[in-house]
Amino acid sequence: MAIGGNAILRANEMGTIDAQLANVKETCKHLAEMVKGGYKIIITHGNGPQVGNILLQNEEARGKVAPMPLDVCVAKTQGQIGYMLQQALKNELIKYDLDNKVISLTTQVVVDGNDPAFDAPTKPIGPFYIKKRADELIRKNGWIMVEDKMRGGFRHVVPSPQPIDIVEKESIKLLVFDKEDKIVIAAGGGGIPVIRTKEGFKGVEAVVDKDLASVLLARIVNATSLIMLTDVEKVAINFGRPDQLDLDKITLDDAIKYLKEGHFPPGSMGPKISAAIQFLEAGGEKVIVTTPNSLKKALKGRTGTRILP
Repeated sequence: MAIGGNAILRANEMGTIDAQLANVKETCKHLAEMVKGGYKIIITHGNGPQVGNILLQNEEARGKVAPMPLDVCVAKTQGQIGYMLQQALKNELIKYDLDNKVISLTTQVVVDGNDPAFDAPTKPIGPFYIKKRADELIRKNGWIMVEDKMRGGFRHVVPSPQPIDIVEKESIKLLVFDKEDKIVIAAGGGGIPVIRTKEGFKGVEAVVDKDLASVLLARIVNATSLIMLTDVEKVAINFGRPDQLDLDKITLDDAIKYLKEGHFPPGSMGPKISAAIQFLEAGGEKVIVTTPNSLKKALKGRTGTRILP
């Protein structure tokens, strides 16, 4: 169960803890219904808006508080969002007289230090800057900045390497396959990106795509289904055009075809479709993409987009 960061902090919200908790509680109502219905779930989540806010706090507090590197910021969001999910889901399970333990793990995801992504950063993070401040950050920090002319500013871009392993995978499997009913929250925000060195693991300035990390996590626990909760009820081709077509059910071959045709841009639905393709090619049985509020109907095949082998 991959919960998008925008399902926790929605567009135009200030990001208060009350607003985020309200969104998480709403999502957890639907997750608890799944557990009540007999589903065994493992949860991961996005963190885009949350880590962006931490980076903005770094910027606003410059000169007063030491800024934290990106891997530490991701770890912070894993704790923040994991806490909210643990509490909200446990409270919903109690309403059904269910005694499932809910556990969130600080999770490190291994990437290859020689991944080509490190030579071509593309993932925008954090706030927008005016050109003068962007030039200062380029000189001071060696950042790579790109201009977003549509939104009027410059943003820091970082590498987005492929996830290849999860450091805590054995701990995750012990919890998931324990005889007690445990619900594990792991690989939040795509996981804390680390590389292997002679001295051990080391954090790096990068962002791992949450959906690709979800596939890796799903494969580790032999999940049969991957459900991605986002802000649209169905995936569409020709999005935003008069001939837009919402997709109810497509095959793996369809997904590959539509992705190659450019229907799913890298900045929106592209990573989810790429993740769905990887999951099904690795032996997964089903992918569902929908909103949290539509989850119950989507599980019955009445809405959402289903992607099948």
